[in-house]
Amino acid sequence: MRVIGSVGKRPILRNVTQGEVAAFRAQVRTIDLVGCEDADRIAATISDLVVADSSVEVGPCVCGGACTGEAGPDVAVPEVVVARPPERVEIDRAGYFVIVPDAEPRIISVEHYAYDNQLQHVIEGRDARSLYWTIIEHGWVSQLSHAAYLGKELTRAELALTLGLRYVQDGA
Repeated sequence: MRVIGSVGKRPILRNVTQGEVAAFRAQVRTIDLVGCEDADRIAATISDLVVADSSVEVGPCVCGGACTGEAGPDVAVPEVVVARPPERVEIDRAGYFVIVPDAEPRIISVEHYAYDNQLQHVIEGRDARSLYWTIIEHGWVSQLSHAAYLGKELTRAELALTLGLRYVQDGA
């Protein structure tokens, strides 16, 4: 299901079947106007195609009904889940973090404390991604919700430094 000739980072169609790709290919004709910036030429090409194709009889669709808006037999429809706030927040037994951005050297310091308020580690970095990866790699966070919270707060701290804003750490 790789997109032929694509230079994208992940040129793969994960949510379509091979049958749907074949149906698309059977119904589409490619006209290469890559690099053409002449609007009149593009419009003329479209007009020529409409006139040329108006005499072609269109047969039944081979996509299984997907083009009419009805799901065909091979079309998977993912479940939509509505986000909601947590009912309760569990404390991460690995400790808690205090985030301190410093505007002058443009450094974010993260202090890691045990729940007896003993300072365990100080992590310093210039961007949220480096900081949260360092914390995760060392195992200083043990809950996904805590890791997500840290990512959000570190990103806020980085943004505050970048924009020259005051940062106040949010409660969990």
